[in-house]
Amino acid sequence: MIQTLRVELGERAYPIHIGSGLLSRPDLLSPHFKQKKAVVVTNETVGPLYLNALIDSLRQAGITAISVVLPDGEQFKNWETLNLVFDALLSNHCERGTMLVALGGGVVGDMGGFAAACYQRGMPFAQVPTTLLSLVDSSVGGKTAINHPLGKNMIGAFYQPKLVLADISTLKTLPAREFKAGLAEVIKYGLIRDPDFFVWLEGNVERLLAGDEDALAFAVHRSCQNKAEVVVADERETGERALLNLGHTFGHAIETGLGYGVWLHGEAVAAGTLIAAELSCRLGWLTAEDVGRIEAIFLRAGLPVRGPAMGATRYIELMRHDKKVMDGKLRLVLLNAIGKAVVSDAADEALIADAICARCT
Repeated sequence: MIQTLRVELGERAYPIHIGSGLLSRPDLLSPHFKQKKAVVVTNETVGPLYLNALIDSLRQAGITAISVVLPDGEQFKNWETLNLVFDALLSNHCERGTMLVALGGGVVGDMGGFAAACYQRGMPFAQVPTTLLSLVDSSVGGKTAINHPLGKNMIGAFYQPKLVLADISTLKTLPAREFKAGLAEVIKYGLIRDPDFFVWLEGNVERLLAGDEDALAFAVHRSCQNKAEVVVADERETGERALLNLGHTFGHAIETGLGYGVWLHGEAVAAGTLIAAELSCRLGWLTAEDVGRIEAIFLRAGLPVRGPAMGATRYIELMRHDKKVMDGKLRLVLLNAIGKAVVSDAADEALIADAICARCT
């Protein structure tokens, strides 16, 4: 069964198709192609698993496809790797109407989308996510970027895809560590705006970890629905969309401080979310019981609930590169309750440092 959501952005509206076996459904892809030519961007891990199936599907629709296979890993999300995509686009005489298809996880989706935004000042692209994190979060909403040594995702563009093809059957080949990392983003939606979903997750974490297809389909759909609603309300992150960054300011500091790829993004977000919950509790906004529930669900998902010991000073130094910093002041996504997040600068640096120290080993 296919479920379809729409990200309603006027003339730039697009569908999110969710289901199993969608890579073999060329009818879902072909209506969005201006030309009968595509460039599929993937990586060394995903390519051997799904590249041929996607190219065969495109061929059935009369679309000729070439491929670009990138090295795999967050540490390759940089200008040097991005230029491999531009080299392929130029050497194959791709035009502004050629479709770029990003086949892979969040790194591939971000880099493919950013390349599409830049090439000839904009070419169409499609997201075909293959990790839980990209299925529920990074493939939806048009955030594209690469990393800089001083900060994660600091160079990029808002650029919406033409469609998202979310084939949950690709999760069968996802390593357990990456699957668990993706659950951090699923849990996030319950924490920031969907308390009923958080309660559902408390009752179904083990089903998700076991790969129960019905549970996965529900979680992916509910997550994408939450993400789509937020994007429609605030496409360029001037208000509500910033709430999607719960745990990310601390998490990005972890990723940058340790070196990209040492911790997976979802692992860093999980630990960052617990620091944010700790800080919310110290502000009197969350109860200790709330923090305990949040810690418990991340532990059951097999995710870290403590950050690495880099020192509060180093955390705050790295956090100053966050995109939510305004007039030099740290603004953080915190929780007023489970299911209710807020962007706030209410905490001074001493309190932030105390929360970091309390939640880092």
